[in-house]
Amino acid sequence: MQSQHIVSAYDDELKFLARKIAAMGGQAERMVDQAIAALVNADPALGHRVIQDDIVLDEAQREIDDKAILIIARRQPMATDLREIIGAIRISADLERVGDLGKNIAKRVSAVAEGRQPNSLFRGLEALAELALTQLKEVLDVYASRSVERIGFVRDRDEQIDAMYTSLFRELLTYMMEDPRNITPCTHLLFVAKNIERIGDHATNIAETIYYIVTGEQMPPERPKEDKSHRVTLEGEGKPG
Repeated sequence: MQSQHIVSAYDDELKFLARKIAAMGGQAERMVDQAIAALVNADPALGHRVIQDDIVLDEAQREIDDKAILIIARRQPMATDLREIIGAIRISADLERVGDLGKNIAKRVSAVAEGRQPNSLFRGLEALAELALTQLKEVLDVYASRSVERIGFVRDRDEQIDAMYTSLFRELLTYMMEDPRNITPCTHLLFVAKNIERIGDHATNIAETIYYIVTGEQMPPERPKEDKSHRVTLEGEGKPG
């Protein structure tokens, strides 16, 4: 009976980590979604709320780290259980970074609102954010279900995000060259676009961690993570990397 109680308590501890990861994922998604909404609608008040909400993710990450260390010290887990615990630490770090990226976007709301840019640029940012957040949500669904056979979509989606980011980068450069008054607000939007693109990279990191948790192996390398914006010259032409 005592042995059953210990196993049950251990299972509850592992489930606690999984629930916290799910909660962190939902919070990170909301922060990015609200940051983009604040930017598009020129709503500094909403942007400020996003900045304040970042502390929720910071605290959740600390809680997961503390709990994970305690479980390792008390239970001395092996194999799958140990991967599960280490994976929770890694995933929580990625989700905390996604929250930071949302906060960084929110910090630029006031500056962008001062020099309103064409709606097409904001539509491009919205489309890029929707793609990145869809990828993040799908990855978190895989974490909940452990259906690693579905994980192949991640790299395909990451390629789409990189391509859309590069296109948006070119468009912003064009506006900056057409009118020097666009340089400051478009520079802020460039940073926003890069922050969104980085969300896709963190979603890919999470997918790789899930694959390791379930299989005990590293995800097979298929392609380097890379956007092509660094190849864009001021003339709008590519150059060798």
